Amino acid sequence: MFANFLIGLREGLEAALIVAILVAYLVKLDQRSQLSRIWAGVGAAIGLSVLVTVLLVITGSALEPRAEQLFAGIMSLIAVGLITWMIFWMAVHARSLKGHLHGEVDKALERSSWALGVVAFVAVAREGLETALFVWAAAQSSATATAPFVGALLGLAVAVALGFLLYRGALKVDLRRLFLWTGIALIIVAAGVLMYAVHELQEAGVLPGEESVAFDVSAAVPKESWYGSLLAAIFNFRAVTSWLMVVAWFVYVIPTMAYFLVLVNRKSPAPAPAQQPVKSAA
Repeated sequence: MFANFLIGLREGLEAALIVAILVAYLVKLDQRSQLSRIWAGVGAAIGLSVLVTVLLVITGSALEPRAEQLFAGIMSLIAVGLITWMIFWMAVHARSLKGHLHGEVDKALERSSWALGVVAFVAVAREGLETALFVWAAAQSSATATAPFVGALLGLAVAVALGFLLYRGALKVDLRRLFLWTGIALIIVAAGVLMYAVHELQEAGVLPGEESVAFDVSAAVPKESWYGSLLAAIFNFRAVTSWLMVVAWFVYVIPTMAYFLVLVNRKSPAPAPAQQPVKSAA
């Protein structure tokens, strides 16, 4: 549940910040009459995300056992790819996000008022679809089907509240540090989902090595125990883990974490000094 809360918080906060930037810029431009277009785009993006979540649940439950394992494994791999791309994208573009969105609003106002709705829809839908896919993948490996979704909804609720407080100026948050630590935590969570994907593909017979067990601590960490459930919820931990799952975890975490830390610690290039006017000979 905690892992899904973290996903909902991170993705929801990014979406809330985007909406807050769009709304604040329209208010600054004295274009309050166009705010309804923004909210229409946000509503459509939320509706699409809910629809995709429902379709994933229905599709997964309607498949035969082996097809369900293949579907869960492949969709989990896609979820890991999307969440990794999102972490890297935000690390690179966080500093220029506000200016980029302002430019998109200016272009949209020049084209048509409904283009603002498209800008909001695309920005929020990206976060919503990533959340839907990642939470569904986490729910597949969870002991209970409802806890992951409840955790994600709680994270989204907290993100909306933080976004509103940031917009009103009632809260000051070091977003760079927040995205840094949530990014580190999400990489660990994504590695657990990757291990689950490998496990499902091994059970489906697509990947080898299911019988090659790296460790079996099921006696020390029972799945029904509170600490076993906690480890499974946060890290996707499995008491019986194959060597391929262990290798996949390290092959993903080490380079991904290193590259992420390089990106977030990279300093922005210093602005070029303004040219001094050339004095005439006279």
